[in-house]
Order: sequence, then structure tokens, then C-alpha cells
Amino acid sequence: MKRLRKERGWSQEALAHEAELDRTYISGIERRTKNCTITVVGRIANALDCSMGDLLD
Repeated sequence: MKRLRKERGWSQEALAHEAELDRTYISGIERRTKNCTITVVGRIANALDCSMGDLLD
């Protein structure tokens, strides 16, 4: 997720806005201190315009 976010030149805040999530939640996912549901994975994938599989690799 972090790699895809950075490839797009987005901040955590920008991704959080696009996925309608809190920036601290995005940060926790990237630092692997937060687990997310499949619904959240789908929202992040939609925001990044990628498949959920891309995020799980």
C-alpha cells in the first residue's frame, strides 16, 4: 500500500481522504500496528485504483 501510495505522489492524508478513512488509520496500517477489514482493503484499493490483490502482495 505504501509503495502504491508513494508511486502516485500521495501523502497518507490524501489517501485517507480518497478512501474516506482517518490519516492515523492509514499510518497504522502502513506501520502494521493496525489490522483492517476486507471492506477497508476494498476502499483503499478503489482509492488507489488497483486490485485488492495488489495490496495484499
